[in-house]
Amino acid sequence: MAITGDGTAAEGALPLHRGSATNRGPVQAAAMSGAREAENIGYRGPTACAAAGITYRQLDYWARTGLVEPSIRPAYGSGTQRLYSFRDVVVLKIVKRLLDTGVSLQNIRTAVQHLRARGLDDLTRMTLMSDGATVYECTSPDQVVDLLQGGQGVFGIAVGVVWRDVEGALSQLHGERVDTGETLIGKNPHDELARRRNRAG
Repeated sequence: MAITGDGTAAEGALPLHRGSATNRGPVQAAAMSGAREAENIGYRGPTACAAAGITYRQLDYWARTGLVEPSIRPAYGSGTQRLYSFRDVVVLKIVKRLLDTGVSLQNIRTAVQHLRARGLDDLTRMTLMSDGATVYECTSPDQVVDLLQGGQGVFGIAVGVVWRDVEGALSQLHGERVDTGETLIGKNPHDELARRRNRAG
């Protein structure tokens, strides 16, 4: 399915085929379980930047222009901190990759809306392909091959891989419980090394 700049999904060389939720593999099932647990955790701007590989300036600009807004808590004037969900951080990383490959901002906006509208199951199975002008959604290897053979796919982003990258990065960074505001300390191996040195010293 092509994601076009006017916000419509154009059926083209690649029709959309959704697999049933019961056909998830163990990796997808584990990702889904982790995502549901992470729904109660938010990430402040600097943490979201570190996990997505973007600058704070980019994050701020994208939030102010409505490209990627924090779904947990927007900034209300000075003194308040934006709080991003796990899905938001995945979308931030995908936006950076699309921008780096020269996809137009209009098409990126459409892709972001599409990603936000999809269920978590769909995201872990999805690959975004683009020829630089149009973004296509693929949900099976056959669809990726069809696109490449048709000359419509120049590069692809496997959303499930981005998902796991973000998950790994966030596990070492600080999060915040949405309900209590409690800070959750990430498992940073450098912190553990420092603690061991202090105990030994």
